[in-house]
Amino acid sequence: MDRKPSSRRRVFVQTETGCVMGIELDRSDNAHTVKRRLQLALDVPTEECSLFYGDMVLRDDLSAVKNDSPLLLAKNFLNRSASTPCLSPTGKDLQQSDQSGPIEILGCSNSSAGKKIFIKEIVKAMKNGIDPVPVRGGLGGAYYLRNSDGDNVAIVKPTDEEPYAPNNPKGFVGKALGQPGLKRSVRVGETGFREVAAYLLDHDHSANVPFTVLVKVTHSVFNVNDGVSINKCHIKKQISKIASLQQFIPHDFDASDHGTSSFPVSAVHRIGILDVRILNTDRHAGNLLVRKLKGTGSLAEVELIPIDHGLCLPESLEDPYFEWIHWPQASIPFSEDELEYIYNLNPDRDSDMLRMKLPMIREASCRVLVVCTIFLKEAAAFGFCLAEIGEMMSREFRGHEEKPSELEFICIEARHRLDKREVAFEEVQPEDDNQFQFDTDSEDEELKRTFNIEESLETMPFWSDRKGGNGLNPLSKLEESTEENEEEGIENENDSTASRIDKHTDLARNLEPHVSKWSKSLKCGHNGEKSWQHLGTGQRTGYLAGTSSGNRSVNEQLPASSSFVKLADMDKEEWDQFLENFQELLFPAFASRRSASLGHMQRQRLGTSC
Repeated sequence: MDRKPSSRRRVFVQTETGCVMGIELDRSDNAHTVKRRLQLALDVPTEECSLFYGDMVLRDDLSAVKNDSPLLLAKNFLNRSASTPCLSPTGKDLQQSDQSGPIEILGCSNSSAGKKIFIKEIVKAMKNGIDPVPVRGGLGGAYYLRNSDGDNVAIVKPTDEEPYAPNNPKGFVGKALGQPGLKRSVRVGETGFREVAAYLLDHDHSANVPFTVLVKVTHSVFNVNDGVSINKCHIKKQISKIASLQQFIPHDFDASDHGTSSFPVSAVHRIGILDVRILNTDRHAGNLLVRKLKGTGSLAEVELIPIDHGLCLPESLEDPYFEWIHWPQASIPFSEDELEYIYNLNPDRDSDMLRMKLPMIREASCRVLVVCTIFLKEAAAFGFCLAEIGEMMSREFRGHEEKPSELEFICIEARHRLDKREVAFEEVQPEDDNQFQFDTDSEDEELKRTFNIEESLETMPFWSDRKGGNGLNPLSKLEESTEENEEEGIENENDSTASRIDKHTDLARNLEPHVSKWSKSLKCGHNGEKSWQHLGTGQRTGYLAGTSSGNRSVNEQLPASSSFVKLADMDKEEWDQFLENFQELLFPAFASRRSASLGHMQRQRLGTSC
């Protein structure tokens, strides 16, 4: 009688083929008991399958799993096939459902009361027979949700109907959930998580990202590729899906149908700031909605609404696609308010927030967020405009080769210094010195002599304490002093700083040609990645800058993306050391960029918008 009540949690388990089942967890449940219950319910073998919670493989203890979280039941990595899903539920298997309502919010959502009322209105309409309407465009499955008046109020995108996902309604199938998708660094079935992450990271609604939340939605209209021909008289069963739900914003057109010169500078800047932070690999005109506010013709004031963030936060540094790079607004310096917004960004706090509210987001994506946010903060403080920052993050396309971006070069060197530090602790046999001597050794020594990073950086005024998140670099805005007698000291300090900048600018000018030499050896195997030189030409030349998703053949394949530097394979100590190296290399790289940008012509890029 004195026994404490058991704490029960609800989870939603999704198979590799998209079947979703809600399960109530008791305190005594573990991964094995959950898999046995799934085997009985779905009548499929689960011995070779594992439960995945983001990066975590659930073996026994389920205490880390939060209430209303989605789990993935997938085949073990060693047995996973790229073409055949491990589970192939039939129509009767998909009848399994829990007792939850038509729409259930998943994860640790901080939805306001108004947003919950918004969801309830959609549920009420669905119960009154107002069905979701499939969206005709795009490569993946998407559905408009309507209110009781029949107006579109939200758009829902099931994770198992994404491009290449098992239940894609437009023929683009062939992969199981969790495998590489349109971008190799974004897995099939995980773009919905990124849609929600972009909304959560849009602090103060700065970029105007519409309200987005992860849900479990149940309806008979959703697509299931179970191989069963269904005639018109067949009554479809209720099907549960995990999906991203985004508020539908009424608009007049998208940016591809409107001249960009009338777009507000602040709107372009704030969308660009978000895109840089989340390394958006698919920001084209088609996913920037335009709504007229007042006025007529070319004089009308407009509002920009960014959507479709499923290809942001990749698991490794990718080539982003920022269409705003070529817009004149991106070349205008940041305003004081924008610089203050950037200054107050804290990458550690943001990544911790994602881990708490979206625990299914992988750690590698959080690290990309940290690197890109630090890069944005320091580049803006140095004085770069949005276009310059975007160019430094974009890869260069020369002939049939794609070169690492300037951001990637900095990360490569930071990683190289980390590797050299580890190698320094290993003993090298004297008789092997000549046997395994490569040309890259002399090039590295030449680079070190020309630009002695360790020696020169010791005297540089570094500007960022990562844990504090709000450090200033020498060229950032100086805080106004309340003491009048400090003004003279500040002027002297600025003169000293300027002389140090000139010194390191001279040093940095010599860095670019040597980095170019070193990058050739890099692609020959330093990172263990296949060089772009060895890829088929057809894989690299399918897309040109400025191409938007609405103007492409859906049968074209994206060019294979090369990962020049990885962030996920470092432990915590290595990651912290990498970030120290990264921040130390930023200032000389910025100085080199500034000196080289004089008379610099715009370079040709390989656009990889989706």
